[in-house]
Amino acid sequence: MTSKRVKVEAEEEDDQPVDTKSESDNSSEEENEEAVDGDEGIVVDFEGRIPIDSDLDGIKQMLGQLFVKAHVDLTELARVIIGQNYVGSVLQQSFNEDEDEDDDEDDTVSVFGVTTVINLSNKQDLASVRQLQKLIFEKAEKYATELVVQQFREALESGTKTVGLLVNERFINIPAAVFVPLSENLLKEMERARTKGMPYNFDYYLMFVKYYQQAGSGDTPAEVIYTNDEEEYFIKESYASFDYSVQKETTTALAGQWQKKDEELQPFRKVLLVEASKLPDIVATIKNLVSSAIKG
Repeated sequence: MTSKRVKVEAEEEDDQPVDTKSESDNSSEEENEEAVDGDEGIVVDFEGRIPIDSDLDGIKQMLGQLFVKAHVDLTELARVIIGQNYVGSVLQQSFNEDEDEDDDEDDTVSVFGVTTVINLSNKQDLASVRQLQKLIFEKAEKYATELVVQQFREALESGTKTVGLLVNERFINIPAAVFVPLSENLLKEMERARTKGMPYNFDYYLMFVKYYQQAGSGDTPAEVIYTNDEEEYFIKESYASFDYSVQKETTTALAGQWQKKDEELQPFRKVLLVEASKLPDIVATIKNLVSSAIKG
């Protein structure tokens, strides 16, 4: 896979990305208390590359952000992502050739994000895929309309549709600019895979979107903040969707350096079905918006 490099301004704490492992659980209250007004950013180079075996824990961490405490075998899903390394990318920080490459500390972060597609329809033998579908329908039966439940069942259970799980996950504060080259590369890789007879022809993409909501008051509508800004455009083009809260599964309102008022934000997941034919246009729309923002 050809690496795609993009320079973006990303907010980082203590020169490290957000740590979502056990240490962050212990310090979450202190971080909220120490939140400061204003944003600080540094310029960081990122690039996409093929996933490799040593990325297993990093990919699991990305998936863990998405499926917080859900009963889904993330190790198995991460191994699927690594095994299909001809499609998909992990996001890593890029370094100049003259920079020190001998730093092999165990806590060095190698995966800052992952963008890929997993064919769910031909992986029904995997426990993780069955667990994921069970999660979807448990939530859908509770929170979705009858029509939406029917639409998801037709897509995932009828056997007549092919569905790909579209994973678009990264550390918080890494801007939407990185989505463009990674998603364009993903489209090209899936096209190459299809020409070789690989199973990357989809009817729908299944997608989980992370967002936070602050309750409205009076005439003020509820405020919605998407963790990955570009995913709002997937929502606009979705065929079917429903929402569920993950408040009970999370320990903090937001990960990272945030204002104290953000403690009131409640975390949700929106589950989408997006017609596969719409993905190129969605990517093009987001690319144009990112380009306009940079020029502006």
